Amino acid sequence: MDSWRELPAAQQPDWPDRGELDKVVAELADLPPLVFAGECDQLKSELAAVARGEAFVLQGGDCAETFAGATADAVRNKLKTLLQMAIVLTYAGKVPIVKIGRMAGQFAKPRSKPTEVREGVELPAYRGDMVNGFDFTPESRAPDPWRLLRAYHSAAVTLNLCRAFTKGGYADLRQVHAWNQDFVAGSPAGRRYERLAREIDQALAFMRACGADPEEFHTVEFHSSHEALILDYDRALTRIDSRTGLPYDVSAHMVWIGERTRGLDGAHVEFFSRIRNPIGVKLGPTTTAEDALALIERLNPDNEPGRLTFITRMGAKKIRDALPPLVEKVTAGGAVVGWVCDPMHGNTFEAPSGHKTRRFDDVLDEVTGFFEVHRALGTHPGGIHIEFTGDDVTECVGGGHEVVEDDLALRYETACDPRLNRGQSLDLAFRVAELYRSA
Repeated sequence: MDSWRELPAAQQPDWPDRGELDKVVAELADLPPLVFAGECDQLKSELAAVARGEAFVLQGGDCAETFAGATADAVRNKLKTLLQMAIVLTYAGKVPIVKIGRMAGQFAKPRSKPTEVREGVELPAYRGDMVNGFDFTPESRAPDPWRLLRAYHSAAVTLNLCRAFTKGGYADLRQVHAWNQDFVAGSPAGRRYERLAREIDQALAFMRACGADPEEFHTVEFHSSHEALILDYDRALTRIDSRTGLPYDVSAHMVWIGERTRGLDGAHVEFFSRIRNPIGVKLGPTTTAEDALALIERLNPDNEPGRLTFITRMGAKKIRDALPPLVEKVTAGGAVVGWVCDPMHGNTFEAPSGHKTRRFDDVLDEVTGFFEVHRALGTHPGGIHIEFTGDDVTECVGGGHEVVEDDLALRYETACDPRLNRGQSLDLAFRVAELYRSA
């Protein structure tokens, strides 16, 4: 399991005291699992259906979670938005929606530069609450290994809340649909979706009249995921499954490798090749078909359905050119992978105010291009992976309740990259539903 330690590991913190890190890792290794291997296998079977074209992934949540954000209100709002999006996609696509949160572990972020300079002062870059603090002070920005332990406990709180909300009646299908009806009635963007909302309402009324009230109407399956960036954390939470004798990273149901850490000779790919979770790999516009095939050979040599998902992050202007050769060659090689579109990371720019932002229209255009490519090749557009919040923030411009660049400072609350707000997220779900219907 520890062969990765002999390889270069990108994007790792410069811990000031290795002895303190060793103490934290030893404590993490003795703590209970956050998820169970059987739950990971269940998600893998659902992702196998995605790879076969029989299901669709909705994966989303914060760019970078914060410890302060592990509250009942914040978790409920994100979950509520995800469930609202899922019901629309379920009805339009006529396939199950695999619901995966960027939650309960997304506490670390890769950075393009190791340091940040403000007014002549240079400090370590903020790498997420798992590593250091957001405040621009030497004390806050110093990497602190004890934050790994706090990340575990914050993840545990978040997972407990998610399980309570999804199993305790909050996720009832009729209640979620009522929330969507409010969105359709009250949003300038929502009014264009009245027909689809009415169809869903009629379907639910028909089932109610027939006396149909299955358990699936009242609870949902929800899975956690994060980018397994800080390898010491994920290795400490890797356990041998008593059923199979195989290693699972029990910090999340699914973990993924980022665009900056997918090097074939790097520690992340080696670590991921050893664990048995369903895994993802982010693929940017410079990815070649040969890169993709080599990743498949390293990470899923047995071609196990549901094991590997490629999450493409090309940018709206590049996806129609960059994606086809990857899909064509991977498909021709007989590899069973899921294809999911991340329309966020390739579309970031800096507004005149200095805020990092994204245009809703660019996000939608990348998703549209993703569907167009798969439609042309006869393959399955397997899902979307987005950064969003359940709050009414002003971080991305555009959408039905339009946010303009002058609005960005009003509620710019992200700890890292800009997120879609609740209205923009629901707007995107209805747009994707329209794309799925026409696919």
